[in-house]
Amino acid sequence: MSRPGYHHGDLREGLVRAARAAVEAGGPEAVSLRELAQSLGVSTAAPYRHFRDRRALLAAVAAEGFSELVAAYKRARAQGGVPMVVMRNTARVYLALAFAQPGMFRLMFDSDILSGEPPPSLTDPAMEAWVEFCRTVSIVDPTADERTVKRRAVTGWSTLHGYVTLAQAGRLAGFMTEPLTEADLLEAILDKALTEA
Repeated sequence: MSRPGYHHGDLREGLVRAARAAVEAGGPEAVSLRELAQSLGVSTAAPYRHFRDRRALLAAVAAEGFSELVAAYKRARAQGGVPMVVMRNTARVYLALAFAQPGMFRLMFDSDILSGEPPPSLTDPAMEAWVEFCRTVSIVDPTADERTVKRRAVTGWSTLHGYVTLAQAGRLAGFMTEPLTEADLLEAILDKALTEA
């Protein structure tokens, strides 16, 4: 039986909120339409009125993540200042997402959510996030052509993402990094990513 107060739009939003919490708590694989329905007090069939399947729900969650990333990139660029400082702040936005919201980060960048034929509701914000990142890279050298900007964006992003992957997997053992502090290491990664970008 549906919980009183769950109207058409409310349930969709409730499912997205609950799925997002589940993603953060246990990763994308932790999301179950049946369990979400039970937690929201609705029938197990109710979620299917809003989402075709689990993947469609996860796509909605990931789309929110990409939209928020776009907004954060824009805020970093709007602060202005020296181009390399703007680029550094943009890189920090990406790292902040990875370490503050690791479940969302995994869904957006390490799951198969963008493979196959994802819905436009997901591909559009994902593409916009990449465009915003490239736009920031381009301000470092306004004379650079598209090929150069994309080369710098891909190599800079790869450096950041590689660091996140190693750090989150616990692969950066003390003997590899000492006497560097965590702050030293982060600054070194930012320096390298910005050199590449």
